[in-house]
Amino acid sequence: MSNARRWPPPDPPDRHAPSDPRQYAPAAARNAGAIGEVLGCFLPASGTILEIGSGTGQHVVAFAAAHPGLSWRPSDPDPALRASIAAWVADAGLANVGAPLDLDVMAENWERAFDRPLAGIVCINLLHIAPWAACEGLMAGAGALLEPGAPLYLYGAFKRGGAHTAPSNAAFDRA
Repeated sequence: MSNARRWPPPDPPDRHAPSDPRQYAPAAARNAGAIGEVLGCFLPASGTILEIGSGTGQHVVAFAAAHPGLSWRPSDPDPALRASIAAWVADAGLANVGAPLDLDVMAENWERAFDRPLAGIVCINLLHIAPWAACEGLMAGAGALLEPGAPLYLYGAFKRGGAHTAPSNAAFDRA
């Protein structure tokens, strides 16, 4: 059973405010609840969770709201996405989310940018669209950063038995 509270996905930013740096991904809004429910089965009650490739910031806001006992550290190598993440966090008023890190798992020794150990790492929709070096870097960094038994949670349009598990995953993979 999940220890996560149910929450509504973040609403789209006001499209009439051109100065609002929040980016919006409809897929992130759609899947935040389902991913959060599964995360609730694996995340510890306390500690620091690093999100790799936080993208728009919608997921980390939803997860941090659902798991207030955890400290969240979003990350993304893209400055525009880090601005989006920071804006989503500010808008939500969450005290358990740190500033987004400029982190690229393909960079040598990227894990040195973060205090050890971590209670978990979450990586959503990255590995299936990134170069193989990203997977290698993520695994090396996770091995160095995670507490024994801490989860490395991966989500994406992965295949089982050589086939996608849903038509939407096949479409995402093609895109």
